[in-house]
Amino acid sequence: MKDSATMSPSLPATQRSTSAGTPPRPRSTQVSAAAPVAPTSSVSRPPRALRKVFALDDFEAAARRHLPRPVFGYMCSYAETGAAFDANRDAYADYGFMPQVMVDVSKRSTQTELFGETYAAPFGFAPVGLTALSTYRGDLVLARAALESRLPMIMSGSSLIPLEEVAALHPGAWFQAYLPGDRGAIELLIDRVARTAFKTLVITVDTPVPPNSENTARMGFSAPLRPSIGLAWQGMTHPRWLLGTFLRTLARHGMPHFENNYATRGAPILSPSVLRDFSERGHLAWDDLRTIRKQWRGRLIVKGILRADDARMARDCGADGIIVSNHGGRQLDGAIAPLRALPAVVAACPDIPVMIDSGVRRGTDVLKALALGAKLAFVGRPFGYAAAVGGVPGVQHGVKLLTAEVSRNMAMLGVNSVTELQADRHLVRMPGRG
Repeated sequence: MKDSATMSPSLPATQRSTSAGTPPRPRSTQVSAAAPVAPTSSVSRPPRALRKVFALDDFEAAARRHLPRPVFGYMCSYAETGAAFDANRDAYADYGFMPQVMVDVSKRSTQTELFGETYAAPFGFAPVGLTALSTYRGDLVLARAALESRLPMIMSGSSLIPLEEVAALHPGAWFQAYLPGDRGAIELLIDRVARTAFKTLVITVDTPVPPNSENTARMGFSAPLRPSIGLAWQGMTHPRWLLGTFLRTLARHGMPHFENNYATRGAPILSPSVLRDFSERGHLAWDDLRTIRKQWRGRLIVKGILRADDARMARDCGADGIIVSNHGGRQLDGAIAPLRALPAVVAACPDIPVMIDSGVRRGTDVLKALALGAKLAFVGRPFGYAAAVGGVPGVQHGVKLLTAEVSRNMAMLGVNSVTELQADRHLVRMPGRG
């Protein structure tokens, strides 16, 4: 039950409630009086239900109202005290901009190049687990939104829709694998992915054991899901979700299963054998990555790196790219924020693209990551929340908001292109460092 979708309540640890009856609260959100100005005039008005969503953070409050408490609890959860999650957001506040003025920015573009592909903006969709539980056919919703928005998308291995269906809809998406516990099962899973249209495989390496699940338990979520009066009440008191997502899924597709942890179909979400699908992977080592590199002919990305020496090892084992990540604060509480680890990883691997996730919420976050060397920034939970409350139009609205922020802030920084931003490390500084 682990994924790098990366948004959860973000009050400082001393202000967050961890009582069994009180869900965590988001930071106070500054909401502008008007919707952001789009980078082009062709952007249509959002659906009526989303017209009060002015920033990605606004989707969280809407999702909290729409989703049953256990489902929302899984999406927003963080490890233990939330220190790692708080650090992710605090890291972006550590850096300030040094804008250039009197620069002609009338022809600026948010387009970015990565692995020979041209994307509409320098951000993408991080893997979000169990989206089909919060959104009807959630992985397909995210895939369609990413395809239509021309953005990279990573499909989660902790998903309830077969990877083959997502690959058929969006062949350019990337697939994230949580490696099984033995070499033979790994090889069979990689063979399965290779038979699809997916050309990019993302190996997540920061999950040797399952995380502490105390916060999801406080919110009523468990793996497997256990039928109870409380769970039934949550469904009945959230009828839009109950009818539009859960019962609709049961009627059309049957009980959801974990589909992509192995070469064969996994356990249903209500089965005690779910725990087998998330067994420990503590014996996995770099030799396993070398073996995957020999077997997998496509692009290989390693996700979950925070150290320069690990980044070099991943590259030497054949990785074509690195995603600096602490799993959105869902794994090791107290782990360093990826933004703080980013410069050292970029310096260690200048010959391959380095990307980032965990804590990205605003266009300014994207630009700070790019100025520190990232080629792309991935956003997780906010797009999951957007899918839950608005389907494909909801996600597209979130994309438009974030793209507009990136474009507007590029203008205020005095840069016209993503490459220009990445080439000038003097555009961001930490206070007190000249």
